[in-house]
Amino acid sequence: MHQLDVRSIVPRERHPKIFDLFDALPSGGAFELVNDHDPKPLYYQLQAERTGQLAWEYLEQGPSLWRVKIGKV
Repeated sequence: MHQLDVRSIVPRERHPKIFDLFDALPSGGAFELVNDHDPKPLYYQLQAERTGQLAWEYLEQGPSLWRVKIGKV
């Protein structure tokens, strides 16, 4: 599974990069997102803009490292 560590990416560029990766996933595909905070706002944005396509599973929940498996249904 591909891992995308966004901790070193400029914040304003993170969501576009994540959306590009999500959109490129085949159905049933997934990647692991690594972040330094809970990406819950990203969850809500993906749910709103990619309705019915999102699979979201926390692999690690802080306090300093967050890992989420993001998949396409």
